[in-house]
Amino acid sequence: MEIKTRCGWCLSSDLYKKYHDEEWGVPVYDDQKLFEFLILETFQAGLSWITILNKRDNFRLAFDDFDYLKVAQYSENKIQKLLQDSGIIRNQLKIRAAVSNAVAFMKVQKEFSSFSKYIWEFTDGKPIDHNRKSLKEVPATTPLSDEISKDLKKRGFKFVGSTVVYAHMQATGMINDHVEDCWKKVNQ
Repeated sequence: MEIKTRCGWCLSSDLYKKYHDEEWGVPVYDDQKLFEFLILETFQAGLSWITILNKRDNFRLAFDDFDYLKVAQYSENKIQKLLQDSGIIRNQLKIRAAVSNAVAFMKVQKEFSSFSKYIWEFTDGKPIDHNRKSLKEVPATTPLSDEISKDLKKRGFKFVGSTVVYAHMQATGMINDHVEDCWKKVNQ
């Protein structure tokens, strides 16, 4: 059996390893998938990512497979149902932010023709490779995540602080923070 060297943050569970190997750092240009990651990252604020991964399937069910057209239309009744759903993070502010973020997401789509076009403009449409030697070199925020956070907030998004935005950039491959001895980095 081949043993893969991975980034150290994902070694605590098979679910983490699978996420690292198949998704983290892979460039995402699809609006639906970008919305999913944005919502999951906002729910992750203040929590561990493994908590979100463990509840991801429940989030998909609760939030109509992250269909932003549907999420933007959620009624107060639907919000109250979500607050009772033990399969997700039942934080009222984050649930309401998911709804308002869906509305803001569609406004960005209207202005830029897609959310993908908007968000990837910040990196000229391609991933930024930081060539990290170790996890110690990976920051929680950067001037670029500060800039994107500020712009998203100006556009009405909530729970999109610089740390959330940086994690979103890593997850969606806008930034490649795989460390140099990680098999994902070695095999690029």
